[in-house]
Amino acid sequence: MSTESHQLSWGNELELTFLIDSDGPVSLVRISRTRAGGTSFAPTRQRYDPWRHQPLVELTAHGHGRFPGGFRHVDTVIGQRLRYVEHHESVEEGARTLRIHQADAATGLHVDSVFAMTEGVAAFRSWTEVHAGGSEVTITFVSSFASGAPLEATSRTVDGLSLVSAGSDWVAESRWRTAPLRESGLARIDRELQHHPPRSRCVVQNRGSWSTGEALPTGVLVATDGEADATPVAWQVEHNGPWLYELGETRASAYLVLSGPSDEEHQWSTRLAPHSTFASVPVSVAVGRPGSGLDGALAAMTDQRRAIRVPREIDSTLPVVFNDYMNTLMGDPTTEKLLPLIDVAARIGADCFCIDAGWYADGHWWDNVGEWRPSARRFPGGLAEVIDRIRGHGMTAGLWLEPEVIGVNSPLARTLPEDAFFSRAGVRVAEHGRHLLDLRHPAARAHLDEMVDRLIGDYGVGFFKMDYNTMPGPGTDRAASSAGDGMLGHARALIDWIDAVQERHPSLIIESCASGAMRMDYATLSRLHMQSTSDQQDPVLYATIAAAAPASILPEQAGHWAYPNPRMHDELFALSLVNGILGRMYLSGYLNRMSAHQTDLVRAAIAAHREVLAAEATAHPRWPLGLPGWNDGWVCSGLAVGDRELYLSLWRRSADASESLSIPLPEFQGQDLACRTLFPASLRAWKTEWTPSTGVLTVSGVAQAPAARVLALTLD
Repeated sequence: MSTESHQLSWGNELELTFLIDSDGPVSLVRISRTRAGGTSFAPTRQRYDPWRHQPLVELTAHGHGRFPGGFRHVDTVIGQRLRYVEHHESVEEGARTLRIHQADAATGLHVDSVFAMTEGVAAFRSWTEVHAGGSEVTITFVSSFASGAPLEATSRTVDGLSLVSAGSDWVAESRWRTAPLRESGLARIDRELQHHPPRSRCVVQNRGSWSTGEALPTGVLVATDGEADATPVAWQVEHNGPWLYELGETRASAYLVLSGPSDEEHQWSTRLAPHSTFASVPVSVAVGRPGSGLDGALAAMTDQRRAIRVPREIDSTLPVVFNDYMNTLMGDPTTEKLLPLIDVAARIGADCFCIDAGWYADGHWWDNVGEWRPSARRFPGGLAEVIDRIRGHGMTAGLWLEPEVIGVNSPLARTLPEDAFFSRAGVRVAEHGRHLLDLRHPAARAHLDEMVDRLIGDYGVGFFKMDYNTMPGPGTDRAASSAGDGMLGHARALIDWIDAVQERHPSLIIESCASGAMRMDYATLSRLHMQSTSDQQDPVLYATIAAAAPASILPEQAGHWAYPNPRMHDELFALSLVNGILGRMYLSGYLNRMSAHQTDLVRAAIAAHREVLAAEATAHPRWPLGLPGWNDGWVCSGLAVGDRELYLSLWRRSADASESLSIPLPEFQGQDLACRTLFPASLRAWKTEWTPSTGVLTVSGVAQAPAARVLALTLD
């Protein structure tokens, strides 16, 4: 191309503008929520400015690091050396796709930045493909997305922006917090006086194979002052292994970098043989309407999550699942215990009955799992007797599985090939009494295929709860450039295996579970039916998890436990059911020990849930009081159905919380709004008053705590 600069504008619901300059790398300089009419490629007087413009790709390799050096994943010398070669447009898998091709003369590397956008969705997907030239290169970091445009789109400087992010842990998932970027790691310095960009960064990342074991891969930028002209931006990293996102400042601007594993954080590097290719993990970026705030950004991301899901006919059935585990059998199923539960689950309206952990072992089973054959002691008449009872009631039969592990005392630990397991420096990894299968190895995959096909063929199983309770550290270095390289290879092989299983068994439903929600990512959830959102056994603590989960996963995939106990008082009994109504109800509890009144409450909750399910697959989550804090006395979340209807779950979790609550609903201001109690209609009603002039719904007379209600609000 000539020495003049060009501007490339591309998109549909969003318009992405790239600066192309022969004297610098390509840079994404603007993201606009203005529907693009097509693609334009025209000369521009704007030139690439290394102090202001963030290169489109950041890439490090052995011998090619950063300048200046530091902890950040920007300022890479290869990223600065890349130069535009060409770009191409196409339609791939229903998405409009743009590929921008750059090259680095020093290493011979060629890099494609790929952007994919679905019609009608204010978001795009992005990843990077690195192609080696004639020499071997070891890559230690590659961005999937790098730009200052998301911060520019907010119309705010770093001083006026806050990051919304979430921590995660076992039974303490989806703990969201909002903090100004200046309090999140980006120190303010005098950039002109120092003559260098700041070195500080705000980084959120997760290690190992529990992709959401420490943090969630979703983030949002919002204006700290909440002013109406601010445009919110959300993103997610779509990987079932390690990932990170990083925000920082340049000399005159700021940037956002999204990536999969890195060398510094995750012990990842990969050797690219001559003429080979490495593709980074995909990420998504979504843009809300100006003034729509957090809810607007996450509504756009909700649309994007639906757009990237692999569509399957069975997923549209949205069954109500009963599972025998939580606060019930707790891993100790037997024929005697299961049959009464099966009969009552069918009578109250469950569509699927899943037998959880323990069905494969006579006694203690943690460190000898792996063969997945039913226990004769637990099922004297055979597992088929129990499965037939489930299917005889017209329910789908389900089983719990943890396919990726082999107990250290399992016979398979001695019979499967050594190379079928994770290992480090030639020593097999052992964590929490388990070895980890490496699904890159054909013997490991063959073992899983035989097991799944056998259980489906022998018993007619139609639902698997796929668990994963062991985290093996950074990975495996067998047949890999690094431990992280082996981990990435296994993570991708797992997704390939899931795809193949569902192709062979198209009516099979698979739930994602990993010690609750330790693998709640969209590499996994773009394929699987639903996601367990926690192992939390306290229904009051579960309320915040259930309310917050739709910020990071689709409401129609959010499997919330609803485990009423016959010993609970009515309000707590109802609260435990409210937890499941605006997501995917994952029912448990001793239904066979309940009174007729309690059984009627469960039936009413299922009926309410089915009303929500009818609209859930197109609804958008709402948080009128903001995302809940872990210790909030009141918690509120909703699902907006179009612009005329809103389902709202309310929890008064503590007696210290006020007995009344004001809920701002500005989208309905000035209009008449009807309010009814969707559940529980049979208990004492909470008083509600709608004030059209202010757009505020007041709930009062809430005398008990903990207690919860689901309201249905409709424009008259």
